[in-house]
Amino acid sequence: MSNPTDQKALPPESPLAPVSDETTKMGQLTLDDSHLEPPLNGYPRPDFHRSDSLLQWQTLNGPWDFLFDDQDIGLEELWMAPSHFPSQNRRTIQVPFVFQSAASGINERGVHEVLWYQRNIPDIRTSEAKERGDRLLLRCGAVDYHAMVWLDGRYVGEHRGGHVLFDLDLSEAVAMSRCQGEHVLTMRVYDSAFDVTQPRGKQYWGPRPESIFYTPSSGIWQNVWLESVPRLRIGDGSRGTVLRSNDIEKGILDARIAVQGRRAQEKCSIEIEASFCGVHVASSGKRDLNREEDFIRFDLPMRLSQNALEQLPQHLLQSTPLNDPSCWRNNLALWSPEHPSLYDLTIHLTSSTTNHPLDTIHTTTGLRHLSWTTGDGTLRLNSRPYFQALLLDQGYWPLTLLTPPNPSAFQTDILLSKTHGFNGCRKHQKIEDPLFHYWADKLGFLVWAEAPNTYNFSLTGTERFTSEWFEMLRRDLNHPCIVAWTPVNESWGYPDLRGSVRQRDHVRSLYFATKALDPTRPVNDNCGWEHVVTDLETFHDYADAKRMRERCGSLHATLTRGKGMFLPPIYEDTGGGGGGGGGVADEGSRHVRGAPVLCSEFGGVNVSAETSQDDKRQDNWGYTTAVDSDDLLKRFEELMLAAVCGGHVCGVVWTQTTDIEQEMNGLLTWDRQPKMPAPRVKEVMEKVNQTYYDGLRKYW
Repeated sequence: MSNPTDQKALPPESPLAPVSDETTKMGQLTLDDSHLEPPLNGYPRPDFHRSDSLLQWQTLNGPWDFLFDDQDIGLEELWMAPSHFPSQNRRTIQVPFVFQSAASGINERGVHEVLWYQRNIPDIRTSEAKERGDRLLLRCGAVDYHAMVWLDGRYVGEHRGGHVLFDLDLSEAVAMSRCQGEHVLTMRVYDSAFDVTQPRGKQYWGPRPESIFYTPSSGIWQNVWLESVPRLRIGDGSRGTVLRSNDIEKGILDARIAVQGRRAQEKCSIEIEASFCGVHVASSGKRDLNREEDFIRFDLPMRLSQNALEQLPQHLLQSTPLNDPSCWRNNLALWSPEHPSLYDLTIHLTSSTTNHPLDTIHTTTGLRHLSWTTGDGTLRLNSRPYFQALLLDQGYWPLTLLTPPNPSAFQTDILLSKTHGFNGCRKHQKIEDPLFHYWADKLGFLVWAEAPNTYNFSLTGTERFTSEWFEMLRRDLNHPCIVAWTPVNESWGYPDLRGSVRQRDHVRSLYFATKALDPTRPVNDNCGWEHVVTDLETFHDYADAKRMRERCGSLHATLTRGKGMFLPPIYEDTGGGGGGGGGVADEGSRHVRGAPVLCSEFGGVNVSAETSQDDKRQDNWGYTTAVDSDDLLKRFEELMLAAVCGGHVCGVVWTQTTDIEQEMNGLLTWDRQPKMPAPRVKEVMEKVNQTYYDGLRKYW
């Protein structure tokens, strides 16, 4: 998002993703209860969970004892010991809400960099689980920024990185503790209010949020829970399990199933089964792990047999007919926003010595293929040109900030977006909770995944960002909804890409390492401008409709107006002080003919505070201002059509999903009320899609 100081293919038969059966009345979304049902009774990782007989967990959300440690004396005074945790100034905080939020019960916006949390916890393992050697894990969705953990005063472990999941094994600490009943869990969190080498994204480092930056979020801000797990168990994506589901021509799932907790020379086997709508599709059979590797690769055929097709429920075949190429390919169910077909996967881990079952995991996958190298300027989904109509989604809420206020918040945001005619989002400067990706998979919603950037280039900053970036990639790469990776936004953290080879090299390292881990998705290296090496050529432009139409009217204007989309060469300094005259130190970057071009930020229109019904607005910031809802709709339509009028832009990202604090340029208000009638917005998006696909017919 811009700082205000910067300014031969056939189209699909059904170009616009149809909205599901949700209805709109007066712009309000009506949801049936099935959409709001929390999966697995609220278990935080429904995207990767154990069988009911093995899933044993307990939430640690709720009240914790809480202290500010502004003098940073807690470590020296041994606050991690239960008897030393001060009673003076002790408060109660509601986890997982940060102290800056109203929902936390603290609701303070001052600078507090060192935080202490404490509460009692049980050992939730049964006696049988303990006899089996099952482990007791503390699982933290995200804690911003550096967390250290003790159990009954004994150090357990720590994690640095404010936006990704981490687990700590409490088993040894419990075994060595003298406590017979509950145990005391203590966490110290350090979150700098000033350090711009710490990845922080849209969290402001000043005393009051302003412009495009928001209130910071310090401490625990995602779910925390205890879980009893088998010692030898199946690992999730963070531990090396990869479900590569992009081969729709062969109809094969390339599955790399990893285990963790394996003892030296321990023998075990893995089997993976696939089903679709309750109908069995394929089974790999048991295969033993090699001695030298803690994973097994499977090629699992995912095409349904004729017998399996005949067993599918009729309601499914009515909504996804077998003769519709957007739904099926040679008996393979395809995933898309229009038809988010998911296969259910069951992974079994068995002891090869005793043939005793050790672990069973349930997850899903969606078969879909992305292509961006056809040379005709299109992005393709399942081999068909596909217009990506996305919203810039920051993921903030009024009372809870970065944390969703309830289990249904993610579904509501996705369904509201689809009801307005959008088929996805660019998650902006936030690593979102895995529950969001779970619902995006199920409901059919494209996601560009992005991580919070730093604001200074240094060895410390690059190490910190690189670590979190790859933790996010490993955690999320098995979600079919994710269709692009965006490591950097608008050169944040790289202030001298025009003159620094070192800064360019780090962006290159992120690009190539990401491609090595996941070659199936495009990488948008530096969203908005100054691309170093990229699969998607993206630009940001908050101009009005007239200037947007001029820029998007020709490819040359698109690539050359505004801040430079590409980088010039850097020449070696010969030592004469002129900064040039030598050889080429870095060749720079340039437009690749036929590469996809997308306007990945534009719009940002607010409504004049004088005509707003909300008289509580102290600030009302936007890039441009509409006088009322009708004027907003008019500007929205003009800008949307201006972006696609030239036939060169194959996707757009409208700024933004909701208002946030002083930045009041959302499609919705901060409490998710539409600013324009949803059916009218959807009509505009239908017109935009039609304009794009008509352009394909014209040029190809």
